[in-house]
Amino acid sequence: MGGSRAAAAIEKARSEGRAALIGYLPAGFPDVRTTIDAGIAMARNGMDLIEVGIPYSDPVMDGRVIQEATVEALSNGFTVSQIFEVVEGITRSTDAAVLVMTYWNPVMRMGVRRFAERLAAAGGAGLITPDLIPDEASEWLEVSEDLGLDRVFLVAPSTSPERMHRTVEASRGFVYAVSVMGVTGARSSVGAAAEAVVAAAHEAGAERVCVGLGVSSSDQVREIGAYADGVIVGTALVAALRDGGVEAVARLTRDLSSGTARGSSGRDEGTGDGTADGPAGGAVDSTGHSTGARTSGGPA
Repeated sequence: MGGSRAAAAIEKARSEGRAALIGYLPAGFPDVRTTIDAGIAMARNGMDLIEVGIPYSDPVMDGRVIQEATVEALSNGFTVSQIFEVVEGITRSTDAAVLVMTYWNPVMRMGVRRFAERLAAAGGAGLITPDLIPDEASEWLEVSEDLGLDRVFLVAPSTSPERMHRTVEASRGFVYAVSVMGVTGARSSVGAAAEAVVAAAHEAGAERVCVGLGVSSSDQVREIGAYADGVIVGTALVAALRDGGVEAVARLTRDLSSGTARGSSGRDEGTGDGTADGPAGGAVDSTGHSTGARTSGGPA
């Protein structure tokens, strides 16, 4: 069983003096083949990790752009089992680490071990689970250890110190930090609380913390990458795919990647500062899911 592929991708970026760039797309939007092609384009144009989301019928915490993409994917007949086709399609053509982001219900319906085994067989690196907290994840913790899969939990500005420690301890790969409270969607400025959440996660022992929710420009990537280990982009990529297809996704990825290099203002790698995902303490997570209050969510 190998080590964490998400961690390896983030550490590779760190060794190159930059923050890792992580991109999200909902699987099946506008169709399975296009999702695969867009994922490959992201990997070939500067994306270090790729998140593919399972469309959910009640994405209450997602912003309008992702909600509409999810509705379209489901209307076109996307099924949960097709997520493995998407993952395999990307991993077969690139060496990017591919994580699946999903509400916990679809995993439970298939069976945690069966889902995890199919994900591993498709070349997937692990799961991001916005509405699952470590206290309720005993089966997933066991199965992910058995199969060497990453498990990314979320943390938010409202996460208590106690929950932060539990989340950091349970996470494998990185911790997902939500930068603002509320639904997902591109924003002109990133929440001021992001840096504090990252610092709290590092103080709790997290080695890698990545920030998501609302990132849409290379300037925001540069701002967050100065203190976080990774920067997560979702809504902006979905909008690019909707408006300009795969080539627009490739262009945006290249533009975003130009902001990942750390200058003298970047964090000292020895301080352990970085961005990561982890569970939130009863607030909305960066994927649009609630972490603790038990809602669900989607990508940044």
